[in-house]
Amino acid sequence: MAYDLLQLEVSGIETMVLTGIYSEETHLPQPLRVSVTVDLALPEAKFAPDTPLHQSKNYMDLKKAVTESLPEGLHFTLVEAVAEHIIAAMFAGDERVRRVEVKIVKLAISQGGEEIGIRLVRHRA
Repeated sequence: MAYDLLQLEVSGIETMVLTGIYSEETHLPQPLRVSVTVDLALPEAKFAPDTPLHQSKNYMDLKKAVTESLPEGLHFTLVEAVAEHIIAAMFAGDERVRRVEVKIVKLAISQGGEEIGIRLVRHRA
């Protein structure tokens, strides 16, 4: 079955998060670069020039899921758990969210421009 959707994206958010499994990682926040993509179910009507914001989603909700929803001082052993937390925040905030993708790059171990990290995708059941 085909369906239309709107993809919203915020990418390259740099934030400090307590994460890691090695002793040198567990006591200081690490710099992460986070990108979030959300698939949003579309309303039946097409977007018109005067369509109000509530028919879409505020991009800042995606950014806030990264910058404000992560509890300060909480240690995440795996960056996968950081991604799960962001995904949960996105699903909790809007029933129209069908899919969330979070990409996390661990900047402390990336050298020479490479991106070392994870991408986690969850679909609403």
